[in-house]
Amino acid sequence: MAGDKTILVLNCGSSSVKFALFAAAGEPVRRFSGAVERIGGPDSRFWTREDAGTVRSDERLTIPDHADALDKILTWIESGSEDAALGAVGHRIVHGGAAGSRPERITPTLADRLEALAPLAPLHMPHNMAGVRAVTARRPDLPQIACYDTAFHRQMPPVAQMTGLPRRYADDDIRRYGFHGLSCEYILEDLRRRAGDDAANARLIIAHLGNGASMTAVREGRSVETTMGFSTLSGLMMGTRPGDLDPGILIHLMRTKGMDADDLETLLYRASGLLGVSGLSRNMEDLLESPAPEAAAAVDLFCYRARRHLAGLTAALGGLDRVIFTAGIGANAPAVRGRILDSLDYLGIDLDPERNGRGETRISSDASPVCVETVETDEEAVIARHVRDVLSD
Repeated sequence: MAGDKTILVLNCGSSSVKFALFAAAGEPVRRFSGAVERIGGPDSRFWTREDAGTVRSDERLTIPDHADALDKILTWIESGSEDAALGAVGHRIVHGGAAGSRPERITPTLADRLEALAPLAPLHMPHNMAGVRAVTARRPDLPQIACYDTAFHRQMPPVAQMTGLPRRYADDDIRRYGFHGLSCEYILEDLRRRAGDDAANARLIIAHLGNGASMTAVREGRSVETTMGFSTLSGLMMGTRPGDLDPGILIHLMRTKGMDADDLETLLYRASGLLGVSGLSRNMEDLLESPAPEAAAAVDLFCYRARRHLAGLTAALGGLDRVIFTAGIGANAPAVRGRILDSLDYLGIDLDPERNGRGETRISSDASPVCVETVETDEEAVIARHVRDVLSD
């Protein structure tokens, strides 16, 4: 890509489109960030700010769908001096399937394949692909690059990708994929910059805790195990998803409650997790502030499940050298971090409560055999680099 080009990075969610604009000469440098929020509602919001933090725009308006959201974003970009530099678009695509092992340019054939993966990540893939379609309709001249959240885990050991179902199902690509790989990539890159190759090649657990949550065990810079599997449902409890669940419960609900596949999809993706257990909110901050015992029970279950999975991942690593918390809850909720790490001193974790409360990068004591850190992730920066590299190749 020519040095004067810029890269637009899009992360299309169910009710929002987050975006960032990067200068692509050399190492991509963020110029602007922004979002269209509350898509489909009467009080949608469009905001942008410069990398230095200066707010460039903040509007309340009506945005009925993702096509209109992308139209608003592209119109804003084209109205500024950066218009002539817009050269490519990078998309966060949550599920790349068995063939999605690396970022790649989106063609009509690839778009059709990705559309077919929507049932595996119904909270994400339809909206990810809506962004692709909107850009294609508005700017068919722009190269679009798919960057997969699953790609980081495609090199997991074969045993970690197996499901325990009859082998014939693996031939239909029913396997454990793992997610939040773009976040893991950033955390590893950041660690390598801060602490060097030895630290990045050690035995790590990356705890990406947000409305969607997973933990990944990394050794020698490669994913060796992760808590999510075939879909974005398994592993940790999340904002509206239950995490690990005995599949016998689903059979029971089908037989005794008359639930079909659509009912179960709604239950598992939209009505469980923190929201379902508390009956109040999917937002961890709301639950931590609530005096309701149901809120406390939801937080207790979230932390218990996370503590259990963290300890379990050490078996795949053969020990533990470093834990890194990231994403909305992981980087910003010291009370949750503290409760997850409680009683894990047998793993060599000695949490420093004062550092944890202040949200310092290192929140373990200096004497702790295992280093525990908090780091803000930056998936957009990873996507921008992938776009640059794909187009350079």
